[in-house]
Amino acid sequence: MNLRSLHRPLAACLLGMSVCAGAAAAPEYTTIVMEKTVDRPADVVWKKIGGYCDIATWLKVTCVLTSGTGDVGTMRRLNDKTDEVMVAKTQHSYTYTQPTTTILYHGTLAVQADGPRHSKIVYTLFYDMSPLATPEARTADREQRTTRFSAALDVMKQLAEAK
Repeated sequence: MNLRSLHRPLAACLLGMSVCAGAAAAPEYTTIVMEKTVDRPADVVWKKIGGYCDIATWLKVTCVLTSGTGDVGTMRRLNDKTDEVMVAKTQHSYTYTQPTTTILYHGTLAVQADGPRHSKIVYTLFYDMSPLATPEARTADREQRTTRFSAALDVMKQLAEAK
């Protein structure tokens, strides 16, 4: 078999691959930002809610650190099924991702000073909604996440303001 006889099958294969790649859904990213004002300084709030497994208390899940000590690269497992890795950290924030998700899910918990005695808890979710098949499914998913994390912010506020 000579090289010239492979040109047509190779071209057909490449064309087929490009058509299949083009058929994939384009990403549809969304961002949900939720805030809650707290009557405590940022340092106090962060100490009460900012540990990487403190999520167990305010989101009502189980949390186990599976590797790391709470710095960038630390892995946690939620409800014995969802793995999350910390990808960024500051004095009063961290960002995590779910490395095996198909939706490029990221979340950020941050506490920002709002004067000397007040602060804001800010929770940001970022993900790709394109795997959800319909506009109705996308709306329902967004509403579910907003409701769940807004309730978590209420719990965080209660924890932060408790004596």
